[in-house]
Amino acid sequence: MINSTVVIFLGLYFIVILGIGAWTIRRGVAKNLEGYLLGGRKAGPLVTALTLQSTSMSGYMFLGAGSLGYVHGYWALWYAAGDIGGGVLNLSVIGRRMRKFSQLMGALTAIEYLEKRYPSPVIRLIAGSLTVFLLGCYVLAQFIAGGKGLALISGLPYPLTLFISITVILTYTYLGGYLAVAYTDTFQSMVMLVGVLWILISVLFELGGLSAANRMLGELDPTLLSVWGKNLIYENQWGIVIGAVLVFSIGYMGWPHVVTRHMAMRSPRTARLSGAYATLWNLFFVPAPYLIGILALLILPTLDDPELAIFRIAEQLLPAAVTGIVLAAIMAAIMSTADSLLLQTGSIASRDLYQRFVHPGASEQQMVRIARAFILMIGVVGYAVALIEPPTVFAIVLFATSVLGSAFLPAYVCAVWWQKANTTGALASMIVGAGVAFAWELAGLTESTTVHSMLAGIASSTTTMVAVSLLTQRLNPVPSHIIATMQSAAQHNAYPKQLTAKSDTSLAIEAIEVEGMLNSNKDNGKQK
Repeated sequence: MINSTVVIFLGLYFIVILGIGAWTIRRGVAKNLEGYLLGGRKAGPLVTALTLQSTSMSGYMFLGAGSLGYVHGYWALWYAAGDIGGGVLNLSVIGRRMRKFSQLMGALTAIEYLEKRYPSPVIRLIAGSLTVFLLGCYVLAQFIAGGKGLALISGLPYPLTLFISITVILTYTYLGGYLAVAYTDTFQSMVMLVGVLWILISVLFELGGLSAANRMLGELDPTLLSVWGKNLIYENQWGIVIGAVLVFSIGYMGWPHVVTRHMAMRSPRTARLSGAYATLWNLFFVPAPYLIGILALLILPTLDDPELAIFRIAEQLLPAAVTGIVLAAIMAAIMSTADSLLLQTGSIASRDLYQRFVHPGASEQQMVRIARAFILMIGVVGYAVALIEPPTVFAIVLFATSVLGSAFLPAYVCAVWWQKANTTGALASMIVGAGVAFAWELAGLTESTTVHSMLAGIASSTTTMVAVSLLTQRLNPVPSHIIATMQSAAQHNAYPKQLTAKSDTSLAIEAIEVEGMLNSNKDNGKQK
């Protein structure tokens, strides 16, 4: 049955989203490659914080988080504990330095940034291919989640809702690029926050407050109140607990579609205020979906599919008009991640694979067209595959984020903090980290070893990065111009705006190399 009230509210929501995209397009920022991929590096603190957070959350927060709380009780909040500080940790550790380093080296994508820091085409080929594959799976899952969610709440057939959700996302991402994605993410993050808090307040009002709800949970099953999960299934399994905290705290420092936000900031100093905004937003948003899932046990004790806990709670407790607003928040969570994944996958496929290895002489205008063509192709292929509804896609999403974090986290962190991190170490770290996380999930080792796949992957990739870099220092030293750029990026003083405004970043590496040669000649002259 079609819910006309919900359809009207969702229609208005989609119109607002497209309106924001159209406004961004009129600003003309996306005319060149830097404008299309990074918004001309003009994102302010609030926009940076909210696009960073909404991109990293995805539909998981309204599907997976609620399900985790419904199944395991308060144990699920381990994931929330890590997630609350994830934004400020991300921005503090690599935000400011990555912003400076990427501009000094002339990098426009997260994968190009890796090759600039660890000079080798193999780095770019492996990192780009791995990222395109994993983000392709991730964006496919967002399409399916968007189609199913819209079908569930509107009563419209799934093929139609899938087409609508993909079309809206494709339209503003295709035309407006990064800035359209960032501004729509900012609006959608506000919708997400209002929506989830509205549901949580309604649940607490229905149950008579949190204390009363906890008493009822204790009567239902005391272990639901434990930090070890229902029936104490994870008791003293610290390997799994630590992994649960890490996956959303330090894990997404290795997600290319998230760390790109650092490169697009207005200035390196933007990171500090962005961290404050991100933490404030997280404090209110992150725990709410888990708590709703936990408390849904008292309102919907016989729910067949725990992933629908938040949907069903909203339908049962809220009036139709409010339900439309709240369910728009769920669509916002899905769309805010899908658009970022689309843009990142298209930009990496075009610049890091096509231009780097197929057509090196492509102009900026050609590259913008190629990126848009890849985005459109992903949308068309995604629609065709999503109609089949692969049953394991949501599991692949969780798997993909673990592999991405395990593969790239040491490479991104060491890129700006450790001058001895070399190309051989980074390459080995990516391969080992991705391989361990992949094998851990495939073999189901989390249960048998009581060690989370994320913890195993990050531990192995970090150890590999350090060991291999130290062992190969003589054979593969870090180039002097990269060390000089790292030292410049580490300085707190900002470089002059007049200089950066007139600089040609495409010649950044050559300029640094020339400067290094001149300094070397001066030193040799002094020694003589």
